[in-house]
Amino acid sequence: MYNLVTANIKTEKLLRNYIELRHDLKNKLNRLRENPYVELGAHRLYGKLEGKWACWLGANIRAIYIIREEEKLIIIEAVGTHKIY
Repeated sequence: MYNLVTANIKTEKLLRNYIELRHDLKNKLNRLRENPYVELGAHRLYGKLEGKWACWLGANIRAIYIIREEEKLIIIEAVGTHKIY
């Protein structure tokens, strides 16, 4: 299982706000920790976000993250609507 961290305080606060609004997000984040390459519609990003991954946390909630396989670490860099792309 991977550890999950946020890249900065802003992302941490946004993620906490979403979790307060949608209690199912904790379970979804746990699923992401199990397999960040497949769960929640995970997909690679291209262009200016190449090397990063994205997934759906809810109908209009997305997360952009980096996977550090050597450390078994997921770093969430952004959370929000589809506009974060």
